[in-house]
Amino acid sequence: MRLLKLVPDDTNIGFLRWRNIAVGLSVVMILASIALVVIRGLNFGVDFAGGLMMEVRFEQEARLDELRSTVNSAGAGSASIQTFGDANTVSIRLPLPPGDEAAVQRVVAQVQDTIRAKSPDASFRRTETVSGKVSGELVNAGAVAILFAMIGISIYIWFRFEWQFGVGALFALLHDVALTMGFFAVTQIEFDLNIVAAILTIVGYSLNDTIVVYDRVRENLRKYRKMGMAELLDLSLNETLPRTIVTSLTMIIALATLVFFGGSVLFGFSITMLLGIIIGTYSSIFIAAPILIWLGVGPQSFLAQSASAETRLNPKSRSERPGA
Repeated sequence: MRLLKLVPDDTNIGFLRWRNIAVGLSVVMILASIALVVIRGLNFGVDFAGGLMMEVRFEQEARLDELRSTVNSAGAGSASIQTFGDANTVSIRLPLPPGDEAAVQRVVAQVQDTIRAKSPDASFRRTETVSGKVSGELVNAGAVAILFAMIGISIYIWFRFEWQFGVGALFALLHDVALTMGFFAVTQIEFDLNIVAAILTIVGYSLNDTIVVYDRVRENLRKYRKMGMAELLDLSLNETLPRTIVTSLTMIIALATLVFFGGSVLFGFSITMLLGIIIGTYSSIFIAAPILIWLGVGPQSFLAQSASAETRLNPKSRSERPGA
């Protein structure tokens, strides 16, 4: 019985021929994502924004305008209301009332009674409260976690390979995080601590994929010292392509299942991971690899000392790609 191969052994795709278009498009998308985050902002959940959040489900499709008027009539402050997962479930966010826990519970009970009076079919799934001080600390901690993860990863790759590889990995990670943040700015999906965890997971996955490619590039630099850099990168990408496709496809199938059947609680995390896997796979192929050419990586720079030593010992020795 023959084994199923998603990528044939003789695959030879010229990825590097599209490097200028791919990197140019990525730069535009990064700038657009940053602009969207600045202009539109993120729909911070209670974890980051602070305040009172209530998740309510109705038997019929929720009418947001009527519900907003109903909640505002309760006198608990201006409400921010949006659908959550499906048209029958809504998320209601209110400013945190002054006072102790008893004051918060009074506001919760008042809002719930007001909604039930208009919509007896309403069911309240959960209620969360976060103070402004705690939310501010969480925002800072989340940003610092993502930033230091990216910097630490780049330093690791720098010491494992060369500084050019660290720069390439950092740019690829910046690409992945920026596009993910831009997605949240466009869709206004609630951004909470679960999303920060998903982004950190994306950083780790993208790094793993990039290191696999970089490791094969390093091996091929030792084997094919007369090969052009673009050709060598294409060879390395095609050699690692089966692993990339199988790993990414497996993750995509699992995450797509969670997106459609995992429910509203897992939706934000699942859609972030799904998008991140796709973006991370793209960046490992079209961003992390081509940037090495512009940073001047080649056999003469990466293995200059070892190559010189081998040449002195055996001037006639050379490693060339078979059939080249």
